[in-house]
This record gives sequence, C-alpha cells and structure tokens, in this order.
Amino acid sequence: MKRKRINLALQGGGAHGAFTWGVLDHFLEEDWLDYAAISGTSAGALNGAAFKAGYARGGREGARAELERLWGQVSETVDLRLNRILPAELPGGEAIMRWFDAFTPAAFIEGISRVFSPYDTGPFYINPLASVVEKFHFEDVCAAADPALFVSATNVRTGKIRVFSRDEITADAILASACLPEIFRAVEIDDPKTGKSEAYWDGGFTGNPPLFPLFEPRFPRDVVVISINPLLRDGIPTTPAQIEERINEISFNSSLLRELRAINFVRRLIAEGRFPEGAMKDVLIHMIADDDVMTRLSSKSKILPEWGMLQKLKEAGRAAADAWLEAHADKIGVEASTDLHSLFD
Repeated sequence: MKRKRINLALQGGGAHGAFTWGVLDHFLEEDWLDYAAISGTSAGALNGAAFKAGYARGGREGARAELERLWGQVSETVDLRLNRILPAELPGGEAIMRWFDAFTPAAFIEGISRVFSPYDTGPFYINPLASVVEKFHFEDVCAAADPALFVSATNVRTGKIRVFSRDEITADAILASACLPEIFRAVEIDDPKTGKSEAYWDGGFTGNPPLFPLFEPRFPRDVVVISINPLLRDGIPTTPAQIEERINEISFNSSLLRELRAINFVRRLIAEGRFPEGAMKDVLIHMIADDDVMTRLSSKSKILPEWGMLQKLKEAGRAAADAWLEAHADKIGVEASTDLHSLFD
C-alpha cells in the first residue's frame, strides 16, 4: 500500500474513549499510514496525548504501549467488580434492570452530583484523573515532530472554545478538556490573550472535537473522525435515563455537526467553482464509529471505567478500524468516504 498521511479527530466520551484506543491500536499496525495532526477533546485529548507521547518516544509500538498504559491507569481510578445478576430476558427483565441500575454505584454518583457540587469537598478535593495525566512525558507530548496535537476546552466565563497546542498542552490543559462540571472543579489556566486566569470546563461543549485546527495548509486534506457518541438512535426515549442519555448525545455531537455542515457547504461551493482555486481547503471527511455498540451502553458507564468493558470497547474499535480500512483505505487522499450531504438530508 502506498504511504498516506491523515489527520485524526478524536471525540470525547469518558470511558467509552476506549473504543478510540482500539481504532488507534489497529491504525498503528498499518505501517503505510502516517499522522500529520491530531485534534482531541476530553477522552480524545487523553488518547491524543498518549499517542503523541508514545510515538515521539518509541514510534508506532511506543504509541501502542502508551495507549495501553493510559487505559490501564484509567481503569484503576474506579474498580467496580460488579456483575449483573438479572438477565434482561426474564419476564419484566427490562423494568427490573432499570430498577437495578438505579442502585448501582454509577447511579449513586449521578445522584450525588445533582445534590452536591465538587466545590463542597473544600480542601479535600482531588481530581482522580490528575494522577493519570501527570504521568505523561510532556516533553514528548509538546514535541515539534509530527503529529501536531491540539487539545480543546471550554472557557466557563465566555462560553468559547480554547484550543491548546505545543507548549500550551500541560496536565492542566488536558484535565480542563476532560472537566465535566458536575464531577470536577473547573481548571484554571492563564490565558495570554486576556492576561488573566480563566476557568475551563470540558471541551465537548464547544468542540467535540474541533476540526478547524486541522485545516492548516501544511496538513493533508483527509480528516478521520473517530466518533463515540451515537449520531443516530432509533426509537423515542421514554424513561428518565433514556431521555437524559439522548440529551447528552445530542449536546455533545452538536458542535461536530455544525463543523461538518460548514465543510459540506464549502465543498459544494468549491465543486460549483464559486471560489478561486486554492482559496479554500477541500477537506475529505472520513468517520469511524459503531453506533450499534455505543447505543447498547449506558451513559453511566462513561464515568465507571471497568477494565472488562474497556477491553471490549478496545476490541470493538479494532474491528471498526479493520472494517473501515478494508472498505475505504483506497479513498484516502482521493475522495471522502463519508457522504456529508446524506448526513444532513
């Protein structure tokens, strides 16, 4: 296979980001694929930082090892060791399982977050992700060599996105990108533009992930989006959990859909000859996802990274990457494999 360069856009989604781990793990086995830039948000930021640090230090195998280390440590932040004891196939099983879910640790954490703020713990507050993120070798994360890395967070005061790159990518920047405000305190980081310390929340509110940093002329046209929040979900949510879950999915996909719609609009104008040649970049979008797998998972599992689930998601990601490469590898550098027009039809 002829060598090809791509950009990676990595969505956030808590522990479900292990699906992205699987996709990247498979991609790194393909020695004909090179990586120009990565844009990541929340779990995508952690995946991106692990990829970049491992790649800078030990090439493809270094990146695979660093991703394995990352998710092993993430799994240790919470250890459920709980198994479901009531199969949903029993008569009334679905209702029973809903009742059972209401009393799991995930439901307890969710309930607590609606009553107590992360600020209520006073001096005893600890961000459980800090011990994971601080183990990154930031001299490698911030290295000038490819792939370039971009990490996004949301400014609490202005509601605007901030994209961190190169030396701006610190442990605090990654923690800010993954800062769900119901669980973590806002992360304060100095902003050179305002000259003041600004507070940041999860980047998924404003860019999940942001694609525009990948439009620089030095980067290739191809952007591979690894999506872990389902775009489509059949049926109408009826239970409180289902309704909240779908609201979460729609909210965290909205910024990505806006950018994809803008790309589709620009591509149409280019095709119609309404821009001077070279005035706008003709971006080729590719998307890797498995909505069937993701729609079977509860949003509660995003905050409870049990190792068995992470391993299953990794294998699902590897399978999705394999299927995508089999079907679309020859399109890289030639044409988009995702029909954006039909996506918005």
